[in-house]
Amino acid sequence: MLRLLLAFSGLLWILIFPPGLRAQLAADHVAMGSAATEAHDLPAGLAHFEAALELDSTSYEANWRAAIALLDLGEQIPEEVKSPERDSLYARAEGLARRAVAADSGGAEGYFAVAAAMGRASLTKGKKERIRRAAAIRDAALRTIELDPAHDGAYHILGRWNEEIMRLSGLSRFFARQFLGAGIFSQASWSQAIANMEKAVELDTARIYHRLALAEIYT
Repeated sequence: MLRLLLAFSGLLWILIFPPGLRAQLAADHVAMGSAATEAHDLPAGLAHFEAALELDSTSYEANWRAAIALLDLGEQIPEEVKSPERDSLYARAEGLARRAVAADSGGAEGYFAVAAAMGRASLTKGKKERIRRAAAIRDAALRTIELDPAHDGAYHILGRWNEEIMRLSGLSRFFARQFLGAGIFSQASWSQAIANMEKAVELDTARIYHRLALAEIYT
């Protein structure tokens, strides 16, 4: 209901208010959405981000924040369960993340959202599809770190990337080598998986998510 009301009000604002005021209203919605997600109210946060996008579809902040909110909502559905709803959330997230990059190619969070969206979606797919998306995920994560060397989330993704490649079976590893190329494939290792995840832990020691992922790599 909140999302419908905010979307309707957004359309009214587009018709009534000049561009400068619409941009300010969009920024206000981004701020309220950020506060809601910080309070772990993802639906309310997403509703505000979508309202901001109704006012300004090119808003970098609204696009990447909406993408992350969609990913977090999708993550609540277990990976092993087939879910068109979750797949739709991830697809929407990737689209918004790419729009964020288009809005600001110098912003780290846009590239991180792309890497995260592709990575989350890949975890619900078969091994061949994971391999097909692997290079793009890695590139987006590396670009994030290039723009923000202290981005713990990007290091987490790189840790998982290395882990996923190293856990492939012999046949899948052969396919990966052929598809990715020996150069990229050879850069995956258990030591890199550990090093990247340890870096994520170092950058944000309070985030248990990193520590759990590191423990999984060790098992």
